[in-house]
Amino acid sequence: MVLTNDELKKIYFGAYEFGETKDGYLEAFQYSKKQIEYFKDALEMWYERCTASTAKTLEFTTFANKLSFQYKIIWKGSPDSFEITVDGLVSQIKYVKDIMDCGTIEWDLPKGAKKVVIYLPADATVLIRNFTIDAKVIPALKGEKVLWLGDSITQGYGPLRSSNTYVSVANRILNYDIINQGIGGYIYDRNSLMKMEGYDPDKIIVALGTNQCGDEDMSKIQKYYETLTDIYGTDIPILCITPIWRGDLVNGLQELITFNEKLMDIAGKYKNVKIIDGMKMVPHFPEYFLDNLHPNCLGCEVYGRNLADAIRAIGF
Repeated sequence: MVLTNDELKKIYFGAYEFGETKDGYLEAFQYSKKQIEYFKDALEMWYERCTASTAKTLEFTTFANKLSFQYKIIWKGSPDSFEITVDGLVSQIKYVKDIMDCGTIEWDLPKGAKKVVIYLPADATVLIRNFTIDAKVIPALKGEKVLWLGDSITQGYGPLRSSNTYVSVANRILNYDIINQGIGGYIYDRNSLMKMEGYDPDKIIVALGTNQCGDEDMSKIQKYYETLTDIYGTDIPILCITPIWRGDLVNGLQELITFNEKLMDIAGKYKNVKIIDGMKMVPHFPEYFLDNLHPNCLGCEVYGRNLADAIRAIGF
């Protein structure tokens, strides 16, 4: 059977709202139209990435043996992948660099009931249509609604594998219903914080600051948390993850350590904000990084698991 786009939306996670192209492709957005307009005027790099398919998934239970869907890639940032997991295990991968910008993906599935997750590329913008499957699909049951704010590491650059970003790894454990608003190159910028009509997250995670390491002026960060709590209130749980280790700093680690201390001081003044020390999330060795800045597959696996453990430990 071929799912209509309305039926497809029921198994599509990670979107704030949807749009449909004239030729019938379904497009998912993690930002509101006003936020996207802001990025368009602010910086081209942010605008290109604010509609990427990062952390967007199709999740369901089924007895199906075969599925397929048509896709169209309208923007590519880096090599990435379409991936499918069956009962939590990655079973097939389609790398963006190895396929056409427009085509059909087909996957065979094992017999019997199984939980299926299809991960769309983290650093590309993908449209899909004509999702076809040979058995009924039951949408996945997700947990708390979590708005996840961050930069390129949160968007998913580094592992070059959509199912292996640290957000994907952590969320396989936590089962949040997330909207990932990570954007490559992003900073603590309060201007993009806008109330998204009809969306009320249960929790907010903020993983920013890597691109401001070394800044002495922390006023942008202060204003960011002021704006965030003005929009969502001072009762909503907020998690601040400080920047993780990076080995590319010309002046050494001390500037990152100093920055993190200042960030913790700012975030710690809010009673609803809990803090996780990012420096404890990933080992301080280049082997865990693509470029001494973005965690690779190994680094993201460790980061995601450590983060999930830390979140549970502090009761967030």
